[in-house]
Amino acid sequence: MFNFLRKKEAETMPANLVLPDEPTNRFSNTIDIPENVFIENDKDLPVDNEGQKIENNIELLFDFLDKNHETKGYEDALMNPDISHLEHNVLALKNQLERTIRRVKTFYEDFIKEIDFHIDSRARSGMVDVVDELKMKKSIAESHVQKVLDIEEEAQHNKGDSQGMIISYTRGFMNGLSAISHHTILNRF
Repeated sequence: MFNFLRKKEAETMPANLVLPDEPTNRFSNTIDIPENVFIENDKDLPVDNEGQKIENNIELLFDFLDKNHETKGYEDALMNPDISHLEHNVLALKNQLERTIRRVKTFYEDFIKEIDFHIDSRARSGMVDVVDELKMKKSIAESHVQKVLDIEEEAQHNKGDSQGMIISYTRGFMNGLSAISHHTILNRF
């Protein structure tokens, strides 16, 4: 009774015909899904001059403390050779250090809260090894926070690691003043 339908299909398309350009697997025709649907790119992290991503961890603080401020002091002295300008810029450096410390402390406070959440969540799931690893990461973060607090206290008392940047800037400023004197006075004779 329904043979007329089968006969018509058989005439239009042979049963065992495989076309070489068509894939034989129906799943091999994949749809291209953009990468950003499944993978988070770190576009929200700022990038430094060398193209590396910057996070607000303790490395940001150490990079600031290790930065050579002598060149900036030298250039500032050439622009405005007034001692009050030196004092204002030293104060600005201290304020920048305080802001950097606050950023680092905020980063670690949020990071530790996130770790605590993961520790609780993974402990409820029975993931003992993961919990131990998270506890170790939390311990490292807490030691970094303690170091940041130590640096903050030393900076408030004008001693310790923070003094290097002030000494560096002041040395550069004094060298700039010396260069002005050398250029304007000593080169006349």
